[in-house]
Amino acid sequence: MEDASCLRRGYGNVGGVPVWFFRREPWAARLAEPVRDGADGSNEGQVARGRDKSSHKNEGLSDDELEEYDLDNYDEEEYAGDLKLEDSLAALAVYGSNDQDPYITLKTTDQYEQEDFLIKPSDNLVLCGKVDKDYCSLEVHVYNHEENSFYVHHDIILPAYPLCLEWLNFDPSPDESLGNYVAVGNMTPVIDIWDLDIVESLEPVFSLGDKKKKKKKGKKSLSSEGTAKGHTDAVLDLSWNKQSRNVLASASADSTVILWDMSVGKPAASLTLHTDKVQTLQFHPFETQTLISGSYDKSAVLYDCRNPQDNHRTWRFSGQVERVTWNHFSPCNFLASTEDGFVYCLDARSDKPLFTLKAHDEEVSGLQLSSQIKGCLVTSSADKYVKIWDILGDRPSLIHSRAMKMGVLFCSASCPDFPFVFAFGGERDGLRVWDISKISAVNEVFGNRERHVLASANSVASSSTAGSSSNDSETAMES
Repeated sequence: MEDASCLRRGYGNVGGVPVWFFRREPWAARLAEPVRDGADGSNEGQVARGRDKSSHKNEGLSDDELEEYDLDNYDEEEYAGDLKLEDSLAALAVYGSNDQDPYITLKTTDQYEQEDFLIKPSDNLVLCGKVDKDYCSLEVHVYNHEENSFYVHHDIILPAYPLCLEWLNFDPSPDESLGNYVAVGNMTPVIDIWDLDIVESLEPVFSLGDKKKKKKKGKKSLSSEGTAKGHTDAVLDLSWNKQSRNVLASASADSTVILWDMSVGKPAASLTLHTDKVQTLQFHPFETQTLISGSYDKSAVLYDCRNPQDNHRTWRFSGQVERVTWNHFSPCNFLASTEDGFVYCLDARSDKPLFTLKAHDEEVSGLQLSSQIKGCLVTSSADKYVKIWDILGDRPSLIHSRAMKMGVLFCSASCPDFPFVFAFGGERDGLRVWDISKISAVNEVFGNRERHVLASANSVASSSTAGSSSNDSETAMES
């Protein structure tokens, strides 16, 4: 099993010497070897495993023809007198170094190793949480779209089974410099923050929470100052606030959502509106105070983090909520997927969904919108399929479907620089990157569609999606 994220291009030189796609500006799936797919759905680069055998049989040779080759004396070599060792080596050319030998074209591999280690401006990095029996690691992959290259740059050994990743650039040091970090949630209540600029790192830069803390019995409160020092069970999802960079939200199997102030390393608030495991959450891409979460209790909750107790909205669904994601092209809309294969599109100001889509036969574990193409939705599922949808105009239509042959699919991530590049993490083959623009049907629908560059938070109209909803409202959505 693997978990991954994708970051934006050209993120410095790692180490100086993440399935997240990421780049220099802030842009994490559950994603080992890359497989490139052809336009017809077949895997490119596969080597033929057999050749057509000739239908002709070798004809038998006569005795006269065999005598011509003198096979009886085949192993006997002619002896031409004494043969000394120096005579046999006399014709060999010896060079003082490989640089002087004209037959050695690759003089040294150091140059190529250094080139692979250097992070280029055109590189994207993909963070990948990987588990192999008892061995857990975080792999940092380099993906270069122009050069068609994809490889592991370095990895970090993790102390526990990774469940979620979130890239962030907040550095708690007093100088307030930008960092290159990843927060890792695992089977323990502790969130570890690792420095991606350190190769062969042995321990996290800092951690949030206390694994020794036990869950207290008693009535839950919606938001409290001192509900301990963190979670009491596994951390299932993370979301970093890109506007308020010191804030990190975490969802846990202890049924709570915690807002962390990373500048002091302590919880700022604990939200307990859910009654079962909270396995997905995401901050609004433009509104600092707005957060959405989804739970095993078949509900999604929208919070205004400035006053979550008095200002929140709840939606009910037909199954456990697997993923939630905001539509960055329609800031008031978000998508939610469930265990029974449905995808819902909702307006945060309304009770009823804009559309309901039966996308898969099993839980929808991956829910990604293209970074630049409006209406392009990619879903992945435990039914082993990836599907591409056009949801423009709130009338979803299936564009393409493919069995990825990766077993159960755990997660997905979209590339911020290339609108048709997505990464998937699965039960088999680990991490795979797929450029869906090679699919003819995708080109027909999205090829000529205008590409959009996301506006900054300041340029978005100030409309509080949470604030526009009625207090403590709840809506049921059964399929």
